[in-house]
Amino acid sequence: MARDPGRIGALKMAPSLLSADFGGLAEAVGEVAGVADWLHVDVMDGHFVPNLTIGPPVVESLRRHSGLYFDCHLMMTDPGRYLEAFRDAGADGCTVHVEIGGTAGLLGTCRALGMRAGLAANPDTPFEVIEPFLGDLDVVLCMTVFPGFGGQKFMAEVLPKIERVRRAIDEHRLGVDLEVDGGIDPETAPRAAAAGANVFVAGSAIFGAARPSEATEAIRASAASVESGLP
Repeated sequence: MARDPGRIGALKMAPSLLSADFGGLAEAVGEVAGVADWLHVDVMDGHFVPNLTIGPPVVESLRRHSGLYFDCHLMMTDPGRYLEAFRDAGADGCTVHVEIGGTAGLLGTCRALGMRAGLAANPDTPFEVIEPFLGDLDVVLCMTVFPGFGGQKFMAEVLPKIERVRRAIDEHRLGVDLEVDGGIDPETAPRAAAAGANVFVAGSAIFGAARPSEATEAIRASAASVESGLP
């Protein structure tokens, strides 16, 4: 059974392990355990994105060290082959990319496996591609960089799309979290929050800091300092 993701729509911090020291992932998780709401696990297949990261065996190892909600972002061409393996390893939610197609089936499989279902969209993917699936989701992830590598610059041109997603969630009273990932730090988090995001993924701004827990709380405070200007 999936762990409690927290109240839908509440501000949540999701430190990304992509920027952690892969030689000490358990220690990295421990550094943010007391301040993180979710743990964001970036899975890259070297095909959908030009990089390779971790898979179910590492998730399983991390699960033994943490009771956090595991938010697995599958940047993969064929995630359907691995959804059950991620569930068995301890994933609580899996997010797939709308760009790969077969979206309805993948979301249905996530739900059937007892996980929360998420849908990610690259910066250049328009809102209209996401819109038909909003009623079937638990999480919408708007990428504010092109996926594949950490440490990239926040793309402000994605903010209008975040606003449109938030407006649709609110108008239809959907139980959906709106997540942002890419270049999130104390300067960019308020901009994403004002556009309507409530889940903030940050990697280098957290694990590149001397004190990751303090960096996490600084981003949380900056995001909490603004209110969405949307109706």
